Amino acid sequence: MVNEDPNQQDHDGTPSQTSALQEHPNLSIHPSLSAHPSVSIHPSVSAHPSVSAHPSVSAHPSVSIHPSVSVYPSSSAHPSTLAQPSGLIQPSSSGPEDLSVIKVSKRRWAVVLVFSCYSMCNAFQWIQYGSINNIFMNFYGVSAFAIDWLSMCYMLTYIPLLLPVAWLLEKFGLRTIALAGSALNCLGAWVKLGSLKPHLFPVTVLGQVICSVAQVFILGMPSRIASVWFGANEVSTACSIAVFGNQLGIAIGFLVPPVLVPNIKDQDKLAYHISIMFYIIAGVATLLFILVIIVFKEKPKHPPSRAQSLSYALASTDASYLSSIIRLFKNLNFVLLVITYGLNAGAFYALSTLLTRMVIFHYPGEEVNAGRIGLTIVLAGMLGAVISGIWLDRTKTYKETTLVVYIMTLVGMVVYTYTLNLGHLWVVFITAGAMGFFMTGYLPLGFEFAVELTYPESEGMSSGLLNVSAQVFGIIFTISQGQIIDNYGTMPGNIFLCVFLTLGAVLTAFIKADLRRQDANKEIPENKPQEGEEEEDSKSSKAPTTVREERF
Repeated sequence: MVNEDPNQQDHDGTPSQTSALQEHPNLSIHPSLSAHPSVSIHPSVSAHPSVSAHPSVSAHPSVSIHPSVSVYPSSSAHPSTLAQPSGLIQPSSSGPEDLSVIKVSKRRWAVVLVFSCYSMCNAFQWIQYGSINNIFMNFYGVSAFAIDWLSMCYMLTYIPLLLPVAWLLEKFGLRTIALAGSALNCLGAWVKLGSLKPHLFPVTVLGQVICSVAQVFILGMPSRIASVWFGANEVSTACSIAVFGNQLGIAIGFLVPPVLVPNIKDQDKLAYHISIMFYIIAGVATLLFILVIIVFKEKPKHPPSRAQSLSYALASTDASYLSSIIRLFKNLNFVLLVITYGLNAGAFYALSTLLTRMVIFHYPGEEVNAGRIGLTIVLAGMLGAVISGIWLDRTKTYKETTLVVYIMTLVGMVVYTYTLNLGHLWVVFITAGAMGFFMTGYLPLGFEFAVELTYPESEGMSSGLLNVSAQVFGIIFTISQGQIIDNYGTMPGNIFLCVFLTLGAVLTAFIKADLRRQDANKEIPENKPQEGEEEEDSKSSKAPTTVREERF
C-alpha cells in the first residue's frame, strides 16, 4: 500500500495525487511497489480502473514519465517509449537526459554565435578570389575560368564528401564536426600564405581546396544546431542566425578584397597587399578555432523542445544510415524541395561568382562598386533571412512563405536582368538589393522547410542533400552562364537563370505542407520556457507529465 502525506506538494506547488488513487477502488498496486518519501504524483495523472502497476515497478525520485508515454494497451507512443498493457513503463532513452524536462540552455546563443562567425570566415574565403577576379588573373597569370574554379571547388568538393561528413555528424555529434570544420578552415587560411608569388598558384589552389573541405563540415549545421539547442518557438530564428553568418562572410568577401587589394601593376606591391588580406583572415580563423574549443558543447543537458525530446527517444544506435537516405528520397515533397532549393541557391552561387565580371563588362574600372553591389545583395538577403525566420516562428506558414519568396526572387531576377545595362549604377544597386532580399533570404527557409517535411530524420542529412543540390546546380549554372556571357553578353546569361528560377517556382507550388515537426510539438502543448534560478546555465520549464487514458 502506498502511503503519501495528503498535504505534500511537488516542486511546482501542486498537491499530491493520493486522493485520486483512493477514488479508484479497482486500482491494484502490488505489495512490492515502494514509494520514495520525496516522490509526489502530479494531479494530472489519473489511473484507469483497468490499469495495474507491475510488480517490478518501483517509484524513485529519478524516475520520470515522458509526456509521450500513454499508459493504456493501445498506446500510440513510439516503440521505445511503449507502455505495456500491464502498465509497465520502460525507459525511452539510454542517455543521461531527463526527457520529461524541457529546458533551453543559455549557452545556446553562444553556440550559434560562434558557429555563425566561423561559417562567416569560411564563406569569406570562398568569394575572396571571385570578387577581385581580374586582379588575381593578372597576379598569377591564369585565365578567368581558372579563378572561377577557386570558387567552384567549394561546390565540387561538397558533393562526394556530404555522405561521409553527414555520417560523422550522426556518429560523433556537433562538437566533433564543429572542431573539424573550424580546424580545416584555419589550416586552409594559413596554407594560402605560402602562395604570395606569381608562380605559386597551385599552393593557393591547395589552400582553397582545404577550405572547401571545411565547408562540408559547416553547411549542414544550421538546422541541426537550431533543433538541438533551441526551443520550438526559436528554431527558425536560430537557423536564420546560423545562415546569417555565412551570408555575412560573403558580404564581407565582396566588400573587403577590393579595398585591401588595389588593381596595380607592380607585382611586389600587389603581393604585399594580398599578404595583408591573407594574414588577417588566418588570424581570425585561428581565434575562431580557439573559441570553438572553448564554447561548443555536444548538446544541452535537457532537450529544448518536445520534438527534440521525441527525436532522442526515436534515435536508435543500430539504425541503418542507408535506410534513412532511402526514406528521404521516397518523400516526394522533400525531393521537390531538393530540386527547387538547388535551382535557387545554384543561381545565387553563379551570380556571386560572376558578378564582378558582369559589372565590369558594363562599367569598366568599377571593381570597388562591383564589390559593393555584391555586398548590397548579401546584406539585403541577410535582412530577408532574419525576417523570414521570425515570421516562420510566429506563423508556421512554411509552404506559403517559401512560395512567395521564390516568386519574388524570380521577379527580382527579371528586373535586375533588364536594368544591369542601363548605364546607371545606382539603379543596379537598387534592383540587385531587391533581388538579394528574396534570393538570399530563401536559403534558411529551405533548411527549415526540409526539417519539417522530413522529421524525425537527421537534420544534417536533409540539409546536406539540399546543399548537394545547390552545389550541383551551382557548378552547372556558373560554367554555363560564364560561357554565355563570354559569347553572347550578360543579358542572355541572366535570362538563362530566369528560366530555371521559373521552373523552381512552379515546382514549389506542388510541395505539400506536411509539417511533421510542428505536429510533434502540438501533440502535447509545451509550456513557455521561463528563466530558472536553480540552474545557472538554463532557462527551463517542466514538460507536462500527463498520463493519458483511453475510454473504451
